[in-house]
Amino acid sequence: MKIAIIGSIHQSGLNILKENNFDILEIVNLEINSLKKELEEVDGIVLRTAELKENVLSKCKNLKIIARHGVGYDNVDIKFLNKNNIALGITGTSNAVSVAEHVMTMFLYLTKKINISDSLVKKGDFIKKNTLPSFFELYNKNILILGFGRIGRELAKRCLSFDTKVYVFDPFIDNEIIKQHNCIPIESKEEGIRVADYISIHMPLNEKTKNFISFDEFKISKNNLILVNTARGGIINEEALFQALKNKSILGAGLDVFENEPPIKNHPLLSLNNILLTPHNAALTLECRTRMAIEACENIVYFLNKNRKLNEKNIVNSNLIKS
Repeated sequence: MKIAIIGSIHQSGLNILKENNFDILEIVNLEINSLKKELEEVDGIVLRTAELKENVLSKCKNLKIIARHGVGYDNVDIKFLNKNNIALGITGTSNAVSVAEHVMTMFLYLTKKINISDSLVKKGDFIKKNTLPSFFELYNKNILILGFGRIGRELAKRCLSFDTKVYVFDPFIDNEIIKQHNCIPIESKEEGIRVADYISIHMPLNEKTKNFISFDEFKISKNNLILVNTARGGIINEEALFQALKNKSILGAGLDVFENEPPIKNHPLLSLNNILLTPHNAALTLECRTRMAIEACENIVYFLNKNRKLNEKNIVNSNLIKS
């Protein structure tokens, strides 16, 4: 069987496919006509960030499974997969630790303003430390986690180790499960936003979560709020965020994701000094990239080789995915 790799992955994943006697086609040209031709005969696809929509997928005569190198699948045409009974795999257990650590890094960077202290010393102004702005502790602060899947739970563990109070809003998770993780369930996002000193977003982007945090939410938030999004761009309204940061309605923000990626060069958020920006790489530690490559390729092998047990945590029945 032939497996296409769209986007580079760690060698450890490729080794798994080779060991199981799959033919590997590594694709670097993402132009639509090229994809239509290259993917015509493949049985499976390992997909990183490129988009696969109906105009390409309809040309894939033998396709049985797409294995995402990650957990999101907004770059895949779910309706087409549903209609044509093509399976979708995700690397559900790979990226939680890396993303949770990235969030903690943003929390600490924005709280301690460590870059300003670093600059002061490097400029030879050590004795001027009394000119530095106030910075703070995480201790005893209120953390709001929006979405309590694997990443949210890993983040909660790390926040609790800093002796914070962790609130969780996730209407799809039973309150008892949230309490079992030593967190406090809340019934509405508004309730959480009012008490939060820090907010971290861990939910998918869909019609219900688009602009989930916007102008109205910033009206009720604390002015010392630090807001971090490592999930998907568009969950936070970027214009509302810009105004809140510019007017000092909140203290700071960290974004790893944007509504349009890459953001335009003159994007207003790029002009601010109270925001920390990273290029959608929260999950791209070496360890995580290795795990995702292995897990994505194992999903291909488990699904296509009938004699091997299916990893049900990672293979999603596409007919159950709501587009």
